[in-house]
Amino acid sequence: MTPEKRQRIIDRHRDALLRYGYSPNALYWSNREIQELRFRLLLEIDIPGGASVLDVGCGFGDLYGFMQRQKIDTHYTGIDLSAELIEKGADLYPQANFFCGDLFDFKPAPQSYDYVLLSGALNEAMDDAGEYAKRVIETMHQTCRKGVAFNLLNANNKQIASSWSLQSFFPNEILTFCQQLNKSCQLRDDYLDNDFTVLINKT
Repeated sequence: MTPEKRQRIIDRHRDALLRYGYSPNALYWSNREIQELRFRLLLEIDIPGGASVLDVGCGFGDLYGFMQRQKIDTHYTGIDLSAELIEKGADLYPQANFFCGDLFDFKPAPQSYDYVLLSGALNEAMDDAGEYAKRVIETMHQTCRKGVAFNLLNANNKQIASSWSLQSFFPNEILTFCQQLNKSCQLRDDYLDNDFTVLINKT
């Protein structure tokens, strides 16, 4: 990620937080229902209570709150580029851990978390043919002991694919990439026409 792209993400979320306050709109989700639908798909990776979870691009840490409401009590760490979002997340979820930066700033050790999750954090256009996103996915896979789950925007949606500010991918191409990391992969592209989820099980 270039310094310019990094700063753009930080600035956009600062502006959105000032405009909307604590809200899914500050994270560029259209509403809480859509945000939580994506969370439900991620949790199909079957995270048990007591597992350690790393949430990449965590925003406010709402995935942690969602897991708590589903009675999944985890050892949660969220990382995000936005210091403002992290600060609010720490207020909302004082029992969780937060780190300001991206995955490569955080430098997690191999197999240091049971599960590594990501929701919406790779939707910003990087203008790099998807190289940064693939590095993130590969590092997530290296970091987990048991599983990875993430979502991306679907390039089969013409409106999404034509947006200059959004990054989208063809689901089957990402599935093929992930199968090179681990054969045990599942693709879900049946819940929204502009999004898809990949689940990778190591166990």
